[in-house]
Amino acid sequence: MAFVKAAALADIPEDEAFGVTVDRYDLALAKHGDEVFALQDLCSHANIPLSEGEVAADATGTCTVECYLHGSTFDLRTGKPTCFPATEPVATFPVEIRDGDVYVDVETTLNGVTPA
Repeated sequence: MAFVKAAALADIPEDEAFGVTVDRYDLALAKHGDEVFALQDLCSHANIPLSEGEVAADATGTCTVECYLHGSTFDLRTGKPTCFPATEPVATFPVEIRDGDVYVDVETTLNGVTPA
């Protein structure tokens, strides 16, 4: 694994996604509680940046990011869509927090989805 610094933890707002570029990939970073997630910053339905969406958790603890254009939501842990119109998952990446910074490994996906 090759982790690369993506952002300062303090730069990622609660309940909103945060867009960054790591190597050749645009990523949406999302923070919920003490966890930080990294997804490809591209809705699989309409090629809209997920970093412009809101982050939320439901009663079961599932954390999602919403694509603002058509309302599809994606599970931050798995990248799977949780509602229509999206039907295909987005790539998710391993994250490490070190000394107040967020590091992401874009060479590895957690869910096996090949980034576009």
